[in-house]
Amino acid sequence: MLRFLNQCSRGRGAWLLLALTAFALEMVALWFQHVMMLKPCVLCIYERCALFGVMGAGLVGAIAPKTPLRFVAILIWLYSAVKGLMLSYEHTMVQLHPSPFATCDFAARFPTWLPLDKWLPQVFVASGDCAERQWSFLSLEMPQWLMVIFAAYLLVAALVVIAQFFKPKKRDLFGRF
Repeated sequence: MLRFLNQCSRGRGAWLLLALTAFALEMVALWFQHVMMLKPCVLCIYERCALFGVMGAGLVGAIAPKTPLRFVAILIWLYSAVKGLMLSYEHTMVQLHPSPFATCDFAARFPTWLPLDKWLPQVFVASGDCAERQWSFLSLEMPQWLMVIFAAYLLVAALVVIAQFFKPKKRDLFGRF
């Protein structure tokens, strides 16, 4: 399996699949916001940024997967998955244990050189409360689902890192993987 993952990391298809899954989740987030009228909080916006990081990692990896740029993409992927998992855990704790002393900010804080909330307010402006439970599916709230999603991203990224130490799988006589 690790040889197969190494081989996949050297091809564009797997990287584009990674970017596509993150893009699909971003579209679902925008569906929740603009169609279902759920208000994203600051932590939701930060979690959304972590998903954009995973999507960016997929795009960077797809540029030149057989070069060292692949390792840059893996680092972006790992960082984004870890950060997303930490943010979704914090968001889950705020929802499960609401406190007037532990609240989130009223607006997302972006660097002055990257004011995403000014450039694309439909995506990056927070208008909700982090402690408010707006949606659940199979008894899990949205931040809990994001913990599952980011944990899956992190697990696959860790396996891909380990797979880099194994030689890629050779193609057999018929050219299949």
